[in-house]
Amino acid sequence: MAFQLLIVQAFGQTADKSDPSPLKFPTPKGIANQLFYLQRDPNINTIICELNADKNGVVDKKDPILVYWMRYGDKGEKQDLSYIQRKFAYGIQTKELAKDQYELRFVSHKKLPMYLQRGDDKKFHVYVTVNQKKLQIERIFVRIEGGSFWLPNVKYVEIKGVNTANDAIVVERIKV
Repeated sequence: MAFQLLIVQAFGQTADKSDPSPLKFPTPKGIANQLFYLQRDPNINTIICELNADKNGVVDKKDPILVYWMRYGDKGEKQDLSYIQRKFAYGIQTKELAKDQYELRFVSHKKLPMYLQRGDDKKFHVYVTVNQKKLQIERIFVRIEGGSFWLPNVKYVEIKGVNTANDAIVVERIKV
């Protein structure tokens, strides 16, 4: 599936601007508990990863992350992932590690763990380590050029986020 071949190893090339997508992607706005979002070719529809918490901020331990589409290419409406998308591509498996700490892994790529936990600002964020840098994830982009539904031709993955060591916005590219 699209995300299955995304990250062979977590080695990236910072600020590589070659081979950009020809599409212009919108930035999701107005999603109160958004943690990060994922965009990919071949269209501008966007996967939203949102904190699943009640009105008091208590996280649902069984299902701490809501994953769904914002169908920007189809009137901008929210839509659940299909069964195939949830089970083979964009679904996220979670494991509680401690109070308010969870390990997250995309079902299609279990080799790269992400971590949901409170940051210094006391809000929940998702973190990943790429190129020996701990990043607070804002956006994941998957550059796909051709291939098929089950075996897309993934050129690279970019992870944009805040480097927790110095608060700098960085983009780490992982070539596949």
